[in-house]
Amino acid sequence: MVLEDPQRPEIDAELAWFTRHPDYLERVARRARPFLHLIVTRLRERGMPLDLALLPVVESGFEPYAYSPGRAAGIWQFIPSTGRHFGLRQNWWYDGRRDIVASTGAALDYLGRLYRRFGDWELAIAAYNCGARTVERAIEKNHRAGRPTGFWSLDLPAETRSYLPRLLAVRRAFQAPERFGLNLPELPDEPLLEEVDARGQIDLARAAEMAGLEMEAFYRLNPAYNRWATPPDGPHRFLLPKANADRFRTALAGLPEEERVVWRRHLIREGETLSHIARRHHLTVAALMRVNHLRDHRIRAGRYLLIPSASRPLTEYSQSVEARRQRRLNASGKGEKHIVTVRPGDTLWDLARAHGVSLRRLSAWNGIAPRDTLHPGQKLVLWKEAPASGSAPEKVAETLRPTRRTIRYRVRAGDSLWEIASRFSVSVSELCRWNGIPRNQILQPGQHLRLFVDVTEQSGSGRG
Repeated sequence: MVLEDPQRPEIDAELAWFTRHPDYLERVARRARPFLHLIVTRLRERGMPLDLALLPVVESGFEPYAYSPGRAAGIWQFIPSTGRHFGLRQNWWYDGRRDIVASTGAALDYLGRLYRRFGDWELAIAAYNCGARTVERAIEKNHRAGRPTGFWSLDLPAETRSYLPRLLAVRRAFQAPERFGLNLPELPDEPLLEEVDARGQIDLARAAEMAGLEMEAFYRLNPAYNRWATPPDGPHRFLLPKANADRFRTALAGLPEEERVVWRRHLIREGETLSHIARRHHLTVAALMRVNHLRDHRIRAGRYLLIPSASRPLTEYSQSVEARRQRRLNASGKGEKHIVTVRPGDTLWDLARAHGVSLRRLSAWNGIAPRDTLHPGQKLVLWKEAPASGSAPEKVAETLRPTRRTIRYRVRAGDSLWEIASRFSVSVSELCRWNGIPRNQILQPGQHLRLFVDVTEQSGSGRG
């Protein structure tokens, strides 16, 4: 099954962009190559259009570590709540939104549900981008006006209007690359990867070594793992090239249990509990009990517990959260570099305002989203223009100050404090303080709210 290929100027315009920038699709195709057969196989099993395998080209450029301002992650760009709704686990150790196999299953579940809702693949794809209710409202509007209700006739957000044409343009380019002057890598219709199960927690450096892969290549195939090891409670699955999978299985069969991870001893102090120790080391109580062969939660001060630890310096785990964060701190940029240490209660908005930089830039410099939670002690990097020689300090400070405006917002049906705060890149606490209302206030359509916003943050929006 494939999608229809209508002759539309919107598709031609998208295709023209790709032909003017041939290196873009060539890079994307190289990233997609290991995973395409896996995705196509899942689509065939479900009887879904095979063209959907190219949707990650539009969503993320097949970049496993893609992360949007709207907090969407992975090749299928799930936001946290939608990911959890479709069964994608997200914790300190692991983010299922970046798990190629798990996120593909979740994305196809989501697309299948949207197709059953609309009975039309074009509308289902549009809804994947902008949300089912947005598409339904556009359909209802056209229905009342007696106009057609197909995708090409609907008044949808600009991003969504280009979303389906871009997918169909990508399909044409992949079907006949030479026709459009593209030099895409061969995409064989055979599996390039195998999924293997390590059957327990294992250090990723050891796993990569057993598979005969460099750490960078290992992480690119298994981007869901945030840290230096698989989670204590799983999953413990890896995608590996077929030749490397057999090598890994052989090495795993001969690996002693105690060599899966490095262990260090934790001295139990007076007043400590299992849950306190587990939380400090990002373990579950169940995992801590299993590792230490404990039958119940009782522990005694002065005794030791075994805690799993990384076998190498954390920066050697090239795509772990720690290594990626350190690279951003070490990166070069324009102007003077400043490292900021987060204090209790700090938000990105507070820090951006305090240092005279835009929230969008501060987020981009640190690879995080504007609404991400900060942790005390976390380090952030920011860049400021160096003051010109002889410039008056007050003039320099003035140029760095965000442009603040007071606006009145009229509440619409369905609005919540959280949605309004997110829309204008402010916090719910600030919104409540400015308007003298409690956090649990129920908003009424037509009600007016006062906001103080940085106008530099109000252009454009990431897909949420």
